[in-house]
Amino acid sequence: MQKISSFSRIVIVGTTGSGKTTLAKRISESYGIKRIELDAIQWLPNWQEIDKQEFVRLAALAIEAETWVVDGNYRIVRDLIWTKADAIVWLDYSFPRNFRQLFVRSIRRLLTREELWAGNRESWRLFFSRKSILVWLFQTYWRRKRDYPQLFADPKYSHLKVFRVAHPRELDRYL
Repeated sequence: MQKISSFSRIVIVGTTGSGKTTLAKRISESYGIKRIELDAIQWLPNWQEIDKQEFVRLAALAIEAETWVVDGNYRIVRDLIWTKADAIVWLDYSFPRNFRQLFVRSIRRLLTREELWAGNRESWRLFFSRKSILVWLFQTYWRRKRDYPQLFADPKYSHLKVFRVAHPRELDRYL
């Protein structure tokens, strides 16, 4: 069985709350490769989104490195990143697991006032709004579950080794 460590350009995908950033940090620290967090590129202070062209430009600069691990699902840079990647780890967890992980993470961030990107923090107002990360989970979970297998079957991504992870315990066998 191939291990993730045998690849030098790795993309971590999955729905919100699946643990993409946590896994990317683990891979980066374990194998000494650059970590690229797409959310950190995307978000400006006060939850403002960066200009789309600038986002693409900065993502392209980031992946010029020889080795890297990217976490994120941004469609606008998918082709750019996936065509340069050699492996994808898809965190394909159940909805209850994702919901629980996201809920616990969000409450922790709310209580600790953890800084995310560009000084942004989760807020109770945002948590209970239509822009809530929990609402985003409901809006994207099933679409990603449907779309990723189709994307992985696309011939332009046939060069990628796909690691589908259905439960966190499976990660140890790939790492």
